[in-house]
Amino acid sequence: MTISTIVFDAYGTIFDVAGAARIASAEPGGEALAENWETVSRDWRIKQLEYTWLRTISGNHVDFAHVTADALTWTLEKSGLSDPDLRARLLALYDTLPAYPEAREVLADLKAKNRNVAILSNGSPKMLDSAVTSAGIADSLDAVLSAEEAGVYKPDPRVYDLVLERFGCQKQEVLFVSSNFWDVAGATGYGFTTAWVNRSGEPRDRLWSRPTHVLPDLTHLAEFADAPA
Repeated sequence: MTISTIVFDAYGTIFDVAGAARIASAEPGGEALAENWETVSRDWRIKQLEYTWLRTISGNHVDFAHVTADALTWTLEKSGLSDPDLRARLLALYDTLPAYPEAREVLADLKAKNRNVAILSNGSPKMLDSAVTSAGIADSLDAVLSAEEAGVYKPDPRVYDLVLERFGCQKQEVLFVSSNFWDVAGATGYGFTTAWVNRSGEPRDRLWSRPTHVLPDLTHLAEFADAPA
């Protein structure tokens, strides 16, 4: 069976989640971040993901904007940077995170091959709309699917269900692409063909399933999209 639908995670896969802290650290008023923006960015991301998992397990759902803000509040307090203006600026930058350099061309190429191309993200619809518009990739996407529609976060199978509901395809027709190994593990276990974008050369997590493909970035993704599932 051939791949008809290529679905991308958003944060860390298409959009550079380190971008908000990196940009803020170079702006006037962001001097306090200059020496530790990488640590702040990493802690913010880890706490953000922890909150999504804990809220899904406990049944205490709030949208991703709320989770992201809560995670940032914790991170800034930990770092001794509890500045309301800095917090507001970082949250604003998160809504317009830069896309990775190759992302726009890769998405356009896949769209030109008459594939269904979509995002499936934990992000709330408003956050995703802002990021997609800012990156100039809307014309290359057939759908932007938010976990908010399911009321839970990945890797809950109900989130991956959204792809089949939207496109009417079979699991075997979907290539799911993510930089997050836990997300790839969830999608592989669900039945999707998967590609792990391992930009930093990390070892694989010891989880219940492995990705079908491993890539250093998105550049050669079309080769796998053209291969039989």
